[in-house]
Amino acid sequence: MGKVRRQTFTLSMYLQKVQDMDIRSDADVQRLSGAWNNVMSSELVCSVLNNEFMPALILGQEENSQSWIVDGLQRTSTLMMFRYGNLKISPNIEDPIIEYRAKVRDADGEVKIDGCGDICWETRTFDLRRKTYDKLPEELKKKFDEYQTECVIHENYSMQQISRLVRRFNFNKGMTVSQKTFTFCDTYARRIREILKRKFFIEAPYTKAERKNGTVERVVMESVMCMFHIDSWKKSGQIGAYINENASAKEFDILENCIERLENIVTDDTYNLFTSRDSFLLFSLFYKFTGLGLEDVKFAYFLHAFKEGLCDKEIDGKVFYEKGRSLKDKPVIVEKLDLLETLMCEYLDIPKTKEDPESGSEMGLGNVLEFVREMVSPYVTLEDVSQYVEILDCLAGKSSYGGKLLEEGNRISMLAVISYAFENDLDLDDWFADYCSRNDDYIADQTENFERMTADLQQYLDNLDVTCEAA
Repeated sequence: MGKVRRQTFTLSMYLQKVQDMDIRSDADVQRLSGAWNNVMSSELVCSVLNNEFMPALILGQEENSQSWIVDGLQRTSTLMMFRYGNLKISPNIEDPIIEYRAKVRDADGEVKIDGCGDICWETRTFDLRRKTYDKLPEELKKKFDEYQTECVIHENYSMQQISRLVRRFNFNKGMTVSQKTFTFCDTYARRIREILKRKFFIEAPYTKAERKNGTVERVVMESVMCMFHIDSWKKSGQIGAYINENASAKEFDILENCIERLENIVTDDTYNLFTSRDSFLLFSLFYKFTGLGLEDVKFAYFLHAFKEGLCDKEIDGKVFYEKGRSLKDKPVIVEKLDLLETLMCEYLDIPKTKEDPESGSEMGLGNVLEFVREMVSPYVTLEDVSQYVEILDCLAGKSSYGGKLLEEGNRISMLAVISYAFENDLDLDDWFADYCSRNDDYIADQTENFERMTADLQQYLDNLDVTCEAA
């Protein structure tokens, strides 16, 4: 068995070794490059330009000095594509504006010297969105090329031993959607973890996996969202960032107070109602209950009745436990919460303030899923489609557009365009407003209409790139 040593290269030197095939990326069992999407790749480039930490790249080196990438293939291929392959930074990166230091120059391009003989420096900013390496200012190019890249080299390994290293270093599990969402909620992360230490979350029937994979943290965020921000309901990766910017400490205090009161009335048989799927709805219902001025024990009676069969009672042809509908869609959430409140008020024999719940689309998500899979990608999921619906509603709200393009007969192709933008990492906001201002009708054949809209979107972005390059 050979020895292990560490060596640090400048990034330009490391990439040059890859270009010269001194370091190769095609070890026998190594997976192919290109597993990252454009946002992931762009975030790595941003980390390098901000001189942030990047874990060491792991190499295996044979006795003939040929080196092979063991761990770090996606990082290497991303950095190669940015440096030599004209990779554009995504417009959807989290922090697109970067600061850097530059020498001050006069009108003739000469470096300015102050009265003490020192070079004059200034702080500048640069927008990385849609930029390639060639579009960077010279200072940032130099920063990229000189980035210190640490490599851990396993020397004198056979290809069989290198293959074993590839297996070992790739035995890892990426963050779940819930875990990644939680990282965007840094302002209240500690507060959420404190709430999760309560007895209620110990007794509730969350699985061992749900307690580890970020699901219970998501339950708390969804509860705050449903109780206080239902009109702006977010899901998937958006809820963490929204809570971080719009929630308040008082809202978390109110939620914890509700949970504390529930601890005193929920029994072993009704704890089972508080699943990871339904907890946020029941917390929100109890929050509504607290405004009625009744004893908490009456809510306990309702929970028991609900468990014993009240849950099966139809309200306007709907029952609470209904299959085939995503509970992460805002219209469904509003409908379910309204149904729960109706059942509770009827059981307690008290009047309910009548509100018109938002009605969901008559178009089945299953039909959308089938169309999107055919037109865009076979890997799209029903949860993805639910997110597309939310984004379309958001885009329509931002543009204040209410014309024919948003009619039921055109929503399938509209949602497919959103999926197309997701798959190709395209920014839709400006195009959507522009397209709606130029069009107020659609082709009934949704396949043909989808093709027309995606062609228009691509042409719009191409024109935008030409404009930016000219500037």
